[in-house]
Amino acid sequence: VIKYWQNDQVAEMTAPYRDRPPLTGELGSLEKAVQAARAFAPGMKIGFVAFPGTSFSTPHHYGVFLRGDEDLTSRLFKPVLVDAMTGEVTDSRALPWYLSALLISQPLHFGDYGGLPMQILWAVLDILTIIVLGSGLYLWWVRRSPAGAREIDPAALINGEAAR
Repeated sequence: VIKYWQNDQVAEMTAPYRDRPPLTGELGSLEKAVQAARAFAPGMKIGFVAFPGTSFSTPHHYGVFLRGDEDLTSRLFKPVLVDAMTGEVTDSRALPWYLSALLISQPLHFGDYGGLPMQILWAVLDILTIIVLGSGLYLWWVRRSPAGAREIDPAALINGEAAR
């Protein structure tokens, strides 16, 4: 999902830098890049910073990922691409719906919503699922080779011997 976002939106965001060679030598100030990102999106906190050339950035940008301070927005990132040499914001876009849905649903997977009662409910449902799976496998195994089954000779059926 992240690779698709990188190939789709991040590629559009960094199109002007596509033909430039990768940066070499000393980069611009990281502090200046972070300050530029904070000024671009006031009221948001730094989630993480990706250095140029890493998975969450490009060869020419610091990727500053900001997050909100409310329950919902603290799970969502806002990527801000900052030119690694000049320290100026080059682009920022909201995450697409599929990444937002993934980030919002992450606490459901780890049981962050609902606390202990929700975790107990999920544990009970997991146990029930395991029981259903186990009983299904048992029934399949028993039915696969029934005990006492014998092969009937078709000639014996014609002579009436199989009825005895």
